Amino acid sequence: MAHTYATDVLVVGAGPVGLTAAAELRRRGVSCRIVDRLPARLPFAKAVGIQPRTFEVWDRMGLARTALEAAVPMRGQFLYVNGAEQPRIDLALPPEVPYGFAALPQYETERLLDAHLGRFGTMVERGTELVSFGQDADGVTCRLRAASGAEEEVRTRYLVGCDGAHSIVRKGLGLSFEGGAFAEEYMLADVRVDWDLPPGYAVRAMHLDGAGAVDDVLVCIPLPGRGRYRMSMMVPPELSTAGQAEAASDGITHGLQSGRGPGQADVQTVLDRLSPQPTTAFDIRWTSVFRISHRIVDRYGDGRVFVAGDAAHIHPPTGAQGMNTGIQDAWNLAWKLALACAGAAHPGLLAGYDAERRPVGEEVVGRTVRHAVEGMENDPDDAATLMMREAQLLVGYRGSPSVDPAGAGGGPRSGDRVPDCAGLTGPITGYPMRLYDVLRERDHVLLLYGARAGSAPGSGPALDELVRTARESSGGRMEVCLVRAADPDSDADADVDVVVEADGTTLPVYTDSRGEFARLYAAEEPTAFVIRPDGYLGARLSPPAPRQLAAHLAHVFAANPPPN
Repeated sequence: MAHTYATDVLVVGAGPVGLTAAAELRRRGVSCRIVDRLPARLPFAKAVGIQPRTFEVWDRMGLARTALEAAVPMRGQFLYVNGAEQPRIDLALPPEVPYGFAALPQYETERLLDAHLGRFGTMVERGTELVSFGQDADGVTCRLRAASGAEEEVRTRYLVGCDGAHSIVRKGLGLSFEGGAFAEEYMLADVRVDWDLPPGYAVRAMHLDGAGAVDDVLVCIPLPGRGRYRMSMMVPPELSTAGQAEAASDGITHGLQSGRGPGQADVQTVLDRLSPQPTTAFDIRWTSVFRISHRIVDRYGDGRVFVAGDAAHIHPPTGAQGMNTGIQDAWNLAWKLALACAGAAHPGLLAGYDAERRPVGEEVVGRTVRHAVEGMENDPDDAATLMMREAQLLVGYRGSPSVDPAGAGGGPRSGDRVPDCAGLTGPITGYPMRLYDVLRERDHVLLLYGARAGSAPGSGPALDELVRTARESSGGRMEVCLVRAADPDSDADADVDVVVEADGTTLPVYTDSRGEFARLYAAEEPTAFVIRPDGYLGARLSPPAPRQLAAHLAHVFAANPPPN
């Protein structure tokens, strides 16, 4: 048996969640292996909805442009009940949100993430499965088995299970996975139709029985390609996989089921009943039967082993929340693991993964189950709040041990998502930038609003003292940027301060030329914003003071962290 001890993190599962975790670890220089038991990516359009928040994550990773070019926009939904057209739903967000809703088949999402991971010299080890593992105070010993049957023992510092609803990692940790299952089964099909409905709109057609209950349904999500949709519909008795529920070794039946898949005639039969226009199904790429469970683990990790995505939470596909939530699990965990691997993390930072992400998983499971049973139209939130929540733009971590108390007042508080804004200009660029342009591919950022060179921010200390505190407390991992209010009586950028650090380098300075930053962040006086690698505010300090800044960073970084 071979022995390997040279990797910091082993990621199990190469779906969108595992690929995100591995790519973010490698981008930060962490040694990482990623294995998957399947010999190749599955060509199935399982998860297809891409939420605006996921595009923001991909923007920070440097992947957004590629994904935008591959996806198709989701503009809204046409709704039909018993053949009658209902009011159309349009997916509208505030203008400062940089990305809209989109659809991208999961095999394309995995292809893009796989190629992105390859930029860092790491490839998925396919046909390799995790057989068992054991952990101690210093690391995790994992046994892997290749398709040939050869086994390998791998010693790694951390193990991340992104291995789906039947997760070996979750079972090995002994985590509970409480929940239940829906009796209904659905057919899925990746298919083209020849109707002339406007592109970019989902279609939901329902039939209600005499008591007002849904007894037939067709849901069509647009995919790239003219007239192509991922369709879901109820399963006829002859295609039922109900017997698999009792046969499942772990009692969990969720996702694509084995057995005979629907044929073109099965899909056409449903279209003949429910399609808003007479249409013909053709060019079917794949079909399957799908079962839905709703479960969540009692904790997202134990010691040096963690779970993410479907290994931690499964739920109805209502609102396309599952894959997006899993990607953000990995996004949250990866930067914390990177600090831990460098010996630069506060001892409690990794525990913050469960504290921050499990409440999100619980909320998503509960909400999607409610929407599946009662319908989104019966959600108590107003339309604007519902849209922001479905876009996953309201996820936050107030109360997390890794962020400051949220405080009061307007604008984003500690633990909130960092909103984008436009109109940031500099002395060289001939065009206004967005805040996300400034943050792209950066990790820890101290953004100082209202600070000027050679002066004190408000009544606080000199600027160089804040910069020195940020650098020393983070071991050089925190970058510093300045945003200043525009002076209406002068050229917008001609008098931008040049802030020179002790080593002779200059700090980037941007002018809030349109006042959007001040408005969206409710910044009326000098303020320090500590922006985490995952795009959330760790702290909002006004007026900024080195002692407060150091106290906050002491909850993130180790005491005297090693230099970056």
